Amino acid sequence: MDKKKVLEWCGKHENLLKAFVMMWLPLLCCMVTCALEGKTISQVSLAASEWNDELFYYKQVEGILSYGFPRGYFGFNESHALKLSFAAWSPVLVFPWIVWGMIFGWNLMAPIYCNIFLMMLAVFLFVVLVKPNIKQLLMLAVLLASFTPMTRFMLSGMPEVTCFAMVTVFLSLAVNYSRDRKDWKLAVMFLMIFLMTLMRPYLLIFIILPAYFWYCRKKLWGLAGTGVVLGVTGGVYVLINHYLGAEYFTPLFDVTWIEKFFTEGILAGIKFTLYKLWDVGKVFAGMTIQGFKTGYHAGTQFAGFLFMLVLLLQQAWQGFRKKNKPQLELHLSLAVCFVGMLAAVLLMYKPIQGGRHLLTFIVAGIIMLCIMETRFYRKGIFGAALFVYLYMVMATDAYEHQVPYVQEDMQQTLAYWEDALGQELVLDMANTPCFDNVVIWTLSDEVEGVGENMKWQELYAVPEGFGISCCEKNFVEEHFNELQSKYLAVPFGGSLDERCQAEGMREIGHSEDVIIYELR
Repeated sequence: MDKKKVLEWCGKHENLLKAFVMMWLPLLCCMVTCALEGKTISQVSLAASEWNDELFYYKQVEGILSYGFPRGYFGFNESHALKLSFAAWSPVLVFPWIVWGMIFGWNLMAPIYCNIFLMMLAVFLFVVLVKPNIKQLLMLAVLLASFTPMTRFMLSGMPEVTCFAMVTVFLSLAVNYSRDRKDWKLAVMFLMIFLMTLMRPYLLIFIILPAYFWYCRKKLWGLAGTGVVLGVTGGVYVLINHYLGAEYFTPLFDVTWIEKFFTEGILAGIKFTLYKLWDVGKVFAGMTIQGFKTGYHAGTQFAGFLFMLVLLLQQAWQGFRKKNKPQLELHLSLAVCFVGMLAAVLLMYKPIQGGRHLLTFIVAGIIMLCIMETRFYRKGIFGAALFVYLYMVMATDAYEHQVPYVQEDMQQTLAYWEDALGQELVLDMANTPCFDNVVIWTLSDEVEGVGENMKWQELYAVPEGFGISCCEKNFVEEHFNELQSKYLAVPFGGSLDERCQAEGMREIGHSEDVIIYELR
């Protein structure tokens, strides 16, 4: 192929080349993050992480890949799903990991590599669908690089990146649809809403975008169709949550404000709802201020979310003034989604727990910021500066920001447990799922009079297919003689360890921090 033909091909496929170049951005962010600490991506280790949700996600996927579903129950205080053996969160959330594991195998690095790939694919599709110019691509690179929570989640065993990627592709398709309104794009958007809702129910709010587009095309028929999609999506989610979800320690959502309408009447319900919005809103505002002052993690998440909301409202106003209908539609619709999510956080979540869910919305805001067509991109530059301040300069909480790397002592401990548990723990396949295939993870205990969390990372060595029931110390103490699980893991040298010895329980093995007993 001569030089002229190469140039012609490049000119014809310029956007595809841009997409291919930009897709490496997430990988580059991860590589640079690790390199700045003298590490490589391959040295990241889930077994060194302090994020305990990762253990549940990892072991459930491992059980699915090995046996179709975990053969022991995952739950909390020995709760379990009505059907099969999953924990409180929808198994749909980890579906990309399951596919990845089927193709490439499953180990402690698999979810990390899959997360990076998902964001690479999302960025590739963003460029293909949106067709951004060079300035917009540079803004995307700067914003994603400065939004370090995205990089931290890619280098983790958390499935939040699946939500980041899905929302990125969804909004990219929405932008593409606003330019070329074809029915198949609308259908794909609704399908994505269906999947996103099964992953995280609050993502249903993004249905506002395709609902508006369908209404513009079909009027009342569009509204009716949206109602059907809402009904089907909500119904499937309720069924999955009812049959495949284990009860958490406390309810995942606070629905007191809804109950007020039915128990005390409409006026009382409205009054209670407004009071709670005001009361929790003050807490939200205080935490946001602390985010700016001290780097308080939840506060920095709130600050990034509020910045994006203000930006979207401003962009919508500009679209209205300039009679730019696509800009008005996209930014206003997304702003409404933000307002709805903010109300959900204030009414249904504890503020400290709701912050992580807002990260997906910040990613959505970044996508909308990158499609602006202005001369100097001042808003994007200010946004990047804000991210640098919030998520780099003020990133002082090691628990939230520090990437975990391989620790030699933990590797040795895991090797010990893999050998000890591999010999002692044998799956009962006769009647599964069952409690004979469950290890209790006791959250904490008193060791020499001092409260101490269990070194739960050592449970990565539990054999494939076994379930893990995360239990509070009080639950284990109160139900000690009625525990259904066959195995109990507790802090070594604690009060529960002493009780197991006094009861004559058989020891499976112990490390410096954890001891595991066979209860029956």
